[in-house]
Amino acid sequence: MQAKQGNRVKVHYTLKDAGGNVVETSKDIYPLEFTIGEGKMIPGFEDGVIGMKQDENKTISIAPENAYGLRDEKKVFEFERKNAPSDFDPRVGDTVKMHRSDGKAVAVTVLSVTEKGFMMDANHPLAGKELIFDLELVEIVK
Repeated sequence: MQAKQGNRVKVHYTLKDAGGNVVETSKDIYPLEFTIGEGKMIPGFEDGVIGMKQDENKTISIAPENAYGLRDEKKVFEFERKNAPSDFDPRVGDTVKMHRSDGKAVAVTVLSVTEKGFMMDANHPLAGKELIFDLELVEIVK
């Protein structure tokens, strides 16, 4: 039986960057469980699982457009210290939660400290990157 739209599946994955470095893996924990077509996974990942059989392994490459999108330089901005709480003192590389003008929370990465405050990046850390996944279809849940 092959995995198809609507199937609930369990998948082990290893995510690598374009240089072959492991970014994340489920091998040491539980397999990822999701329903194909629900939209909770990036499109390229779901597409890669479709057609796989239980216990099958394969490697897929996902272009940024089918993963976390292209980098958007409009999402890089300076956050002035005067607008921050008095105890706000993140380090370069930290991910912090901020709120957009509509109140929605968004995770941003601190790029640098400036004279006025902080340079922030609201792009997903994997935006603009090709993703390489080693997949293993553990189970098609009945």
